Amino acid sequence: MTGRGAVTSPEQGRLAGPLSMSVANLCHRLQPQVSARTAAGFAEVLRRLGAPLQVAVAGRIKSGKSTLVNALIGRRVAPTDIGECTRLVTRFQYGTVDRVEIVFTDGRKQVLPFASDGMIPAELGVDIDQVSHIEAYLTNAVLQGMTVIDTPGLGSLDAASVSRTEQLLGAAKHRKEEEGSDELDDTSRNAVAGAEAVLYVVTQGVRADDQQALAAFTAATASREAGPVNAIAVLNKADTIAPESVEGSGGDVWKAATLLAEKQASTLKPRVADVLPVIGLIAESAESGGFTSADAEALRQLAELDDDVLQTMLISADIFTSWECDVPAGTRLRLLEKLDLFGVAHAVEVVRKEPEITAGALRRSLLDASGLEAVRQRLAVVFAARADGIKAAAALASVTALAHASADPGERQRVHDAIEVLLAKPEAHQLRLLEALTLVASGAVDMPDDLTEEVLRVGSNADIGAQLGKPGAPRQELAAHALERAGWWRSFASFGATPAQSRVAHVVHRAYFLIWQQVRDPQG
Repeated sequence: MTGRGAVTSPEQGRLAGPLSMSVANLCHRLQPQVSARTAAGFAEVLRRLGAPLQVAVAGRIKSGKSTLVNALIGRRVAPTDIGECTRLVTRFQYGTVDRVEIVFTDGRKQVLPFASDGMIPAELGVDIDQVSHIEAYLTNAVLQGMTVIDTPGLGSLDAASVSRTEQLLGAAKHRKEEEGSDELDDTSRNAVAGAEAVLYVVTQGVRADDQQALAAFTAATASREAGPVNAIAVLNKADTIAPESVEGSGGDVWKAATLLAEKQASTLKPRVADVLPVIGLIAESAESGGFTSADAEALRQLAELDDDVLQTMLISADIFTSWECDVPAGTRLRLLEKLDLFGVAHAVEVVRKEPEITAGALRRSLLDASGLEAVRQRLAVVFAARADGIKAAAALASVTALAHASADPGERQRVHDAIEVLLAKPEAHQLRLLEALTLVASGAVDMPDDLTEEVLRVGSNADIGAQLGKPGAPRQELAAHALERAGWWRSFASFGATPAQSRVAHVVHRAYFLIWQQVRDPQG
């Protein structure tokens, strides 16, 4: 599906695939049959379907969200120090010209010049109580397939910032310019607002309010629970973890971070597909042009110091910057701000092993050490490869919510019937699977633990080997296993399952059967 390119229609922008097209066609067909207010809601759903997948980066205050946003975009543009801008929702999207706009609550827009360092200014020079959000348009290839939404840190925030995060994730207030046209009411706007996927940032300790915050992102994902289909988490600042605090790490920082991330994944699942360790600061410096040839030269000088001297300097930031050596203190402070002690130690080790390494190769080594590539790959698997299903499911949830908000019973029934017809089509099975996954992940349908785990695995992976729990297995083995599980789930649906479990079981049976067909006949 993803390899066939996007589907477009004259009224639309770029659609993620055939499922999105099916939902778009449903909206077009229903618009003349519903009230003007509901039709306006459908128009917003259509606009969102034609836009890139919207991924909200969320987490507690000072978790390093904006640093990670910069790394993902590949440009240091989101302010990372506390300021007015960090109290607002900022949407980074593709544009043919770099520009920043302040969007006010009354719909006005004001162009904002970039700061001298190329970033969005931390202070905006306007009354932020009147600001809805910030739109940043960047000529960046990454943003052609994904809009990244930077949110205020959850936790120690003023009420206004919390309100902005809850109300405006992923959706500006699109006013109609024509006189007398219908605007969405708050209920309808909330139904179509929100990011379609969540990248949640945690640090060493997952707290109860992290769980609550993930649950709160229901509103930010088009009224669907954030879950393994559309949410992953990253353990940021992995270099700050003390290895001795994690059993089995063997004194290795990255091993400790990996083990801690696995432990956090078991805590946060099924709300997230996975937790991956990352060092956002190193990733940002290596990916956004912050690491220079001058930095590489300074690291070469540090590599020439006696090992016992360097090890002493790396004990703490204060010792590193105050110790007397040939590398100027200001240069060391700059390295610390870009790489922290872990990054400096890693880079020095690389230089000592390969004295002739170029600045570019050293930058790539730092990028590898940051863990960003694994995060990007997981984003591609969980989000990009499933964008069509995620967007279509989110759009259907919005259509359902709009119909539910209607005061006309006949209108509600018409929308409900149209959705049922769409879901009955064989090509819509992925939407059924996403729905079943959400029901199980949220606890709405109670399943034994082993079956819950199987549903989550089948529904939240794009790779067939991962879906079947047999990564790397030969095709014949995958086909046999898929057919065996299809039969088991069909039997379970008919004998022993509750009515709610049976509905899920029929969907999982169908999923296994389709996998079997695909593995048996990959060209079919």
